[in-house]
Amino acid sequence: MVDLFKKTAIAEGISYLLFAITMPLKYALGFLWPNKIVGVIHGFLFVLYVFLALYIFMKKEQPWSFKDLVIILICSVIPFGTFWMEKKYLR
Repeated sequence: MVDLFKKTAIAEGISYLLFAITMPLKYALGFLWPNKIVGVIHGFLFVLYVFLALYIFMKKEQPWSFKDLVIILICSVIPFGTFWMEKKYLR
């Protein structure tokens, strides 16, 4: 499960950056479809990231404290946060 979480963290980070690129396309240029596609993918990956983090914490698959879990969850809403989290907590 940790390996899946690692891959999800990287994919979620990439989708977050892509979402940041598609937002100006939507609001400045009026291109709606890239934002819709990336938004759905990013939303799914975000929910999966949170679910897997909670699952791994509850099953004690990693030696995370509650403070670590909070940091890991906060990393999901900070640009580049999931990349940093993957290096710090999963390697």
